[in-house]
Amino acid sequence: MRRLFSIAALAAGGLLACSATAAAELSVVVTIKPLHALVAQVMSGVGTPALLVQGQASPHTYALKPSDARALNQADLFFRVSEAVEPFTVKIVRSLPKTVEVVTLQEAPGLKLLLRRTGSTFERHVHGKAATHDHSHGPGRPLQAIDGHVWLDPDNARAMVDRIEHALGAKDPAHAPAYKTNADALRAQIAALAAELDHALRPVANAPYIVFHDAFQYLERRYGLNVVGSVSISPEIPASAKRLSELRSKIASLGAICVFAEPQFDTRLIANLIEGTRARTGTLDPEGGMLEPGPGLYFTLMRRLAEDLKGCLSAPA
Repeated sequence: MRRLFSIAALAAGGLLACSATAAAELSVVVTIKPLHALVAQVMSGVGTPALLVQGQASPHTYALKPSDARALNQADLFFRVSEAVEPFTVKIVRSLPKTVEVVTLQEAPGLKLLLRRTGSTFERHVHGKAATHDHSHGPGRPLQAIDGHVWLDPDNARAMVDRIEHALGAKDPAHAPAYKTNADALRAQIAALAAELDHALRPVANAPYIVFHDAFQYLERRYGLNVVGSVSISPEIPASAKRLSELRSKIASLGAICVFAEPQFDTRLIANLIEGTRARTGTLDPEGGMLEPGPGLYFTLMRRLAEDLKGCLSAPA
């Protein structure tokens, strides 16, 4: 009788241990909303990733909170774009325990990388050269030279989904089939989105415009858009008087139809820039700062960008 009780107790203990293991959810942290949306879709039905950069905060200037650091130290996987896009990750990544796997999605195989443009004006014939998937970058091509807004090309988003699926499946093999099913569906949705955006943006592809900072090169290259300059190189670098003078001349000489602001930055500079010209103003949000985070955000973000471009660049009725 005692032996039967012992066997039953051992079996019950084994079942409890299995249940605890099955219930242990993978702990995943993601830096910015577009990446978070992609990771959330691949994890659908298995778990929910945590998002670091909330609201309208910019990853370029974000400062980690103590609660962020605690979450990262306890994570199984940490997804980011790169050190250049999220500079706040540089120091924390060096101090994370070895149990935390850091996945830098700018290094995903198959990504089309573009060099940052540093001039105040740029037309189609002087666009930065595309970089192939060579992540050594070489002595003449440091990480900071790469434009990090890679998610704005749907082809890159699909390549990132491949890397996300692989990282999740390797860390959590029990749920690898679910991750694959979700990733397959997501890749198909992104392919359909790419075709939808092509149809939406084709009517305004030739319309010249200027952006607040050079964050949209991947979208512009993918859809052949006619951006002619940016107000600043990056959000952290204020535009010089010389740069603004060059842009004002560009508005006049090329007939730039719109100058686009971004929601988290002061729009007065844009108003001053277009004063006395026929240019209109609009707003483009490259990171989804105005959007609620969630699995569908990537699609909302990309469609909103297309709508905002069309709304400002289309000829008035």
